[in-house]
Amino acid sequence: MAAQAAVDDELWAEFHRVVNMTSRELADWLRTRDAGPETEALPDRAGTPTGHDVLGILRKRRSDVDTHDAEVMRKVVDRVHAQRRDDLEPTGGEDHWRRRLMSLGHDPLKPPA
Repeated sequence: MAAQAAVDDELWAEFHRVVNMTSRELADWLRTRDAGPETEALPDRAGTPTGHDVLGILRKRRSDVDTHDAEVMRKVVDRVHAQRRDDLEPTGGEDHWRRRLMSLGHDPLKPPA
């Protein structure tokens, strides 16, 4: 079992700023993303591994975040910033770009909270 990690205020706040989808929205998206005309993944297995990690973090209290979660949080923040401006203003892009970001819990068309 992974050890608990002390997640600093900056990482916690930035993760929750860039992950602008709720756990329900992300879970629905992961299921929709993997649904196909001939097959559909089992609901608890649909989506990317990182998407599942993000979903797990969204469902945790800060005190329950472990070292693996902290690594995922850093990776997600870095990936979203690499593909977006820092202000995260809603912008459109190609469908595959939006789908890739949404699999991380970030909808680029969703207005900032």
